[in-house]
Amino acid sequence: QAQLVESGGGLVQAGGALRLSCAASGRTFSSYTMGWFRQAPGKEREFVAPIYWSVGRTSYGDSVQGRFTISRDNAKNTVYLQMNSLKPEDTAVYYCAASSGGAAHLSRNYDYWGQGTKVTVSS
Repeated sequence: QAQLVESGGGLVQAGGALRLSCAASGRTFSSYTMGWFRQAPGKEREFVAPIYWSVGRTSYGDSVQGRFTISRDNAKNTVYLQMNSLKPEDTAVYYCAASSGGAAHLSRNYDYWGQGTKVTVSS
């Protein structure tokens, strides 16, 4: 059974950095788009960044452009989200997801989701 497991969340001060990991297992995701989304309390789920597993092409949401970097390690079936220059508004639960097709910024196009990892940025 396909499974995505996020890790790496925690508490960090504003201006700090964290790296999130998403370990994929249970099926082959080589043809999937892997994405990161986040959801802050009382807000809708927000697109963060996708990576196209096979070619490594990436894009970013406006709020994280220039600060976050998504990457993958094919050998480890793991996707990463390096988050730098963190701000209090980055506080959210971060989710890893896998999509078999469709616009990568739309959560409805994702077939598999992890349980999420919480990131808290203090001011």
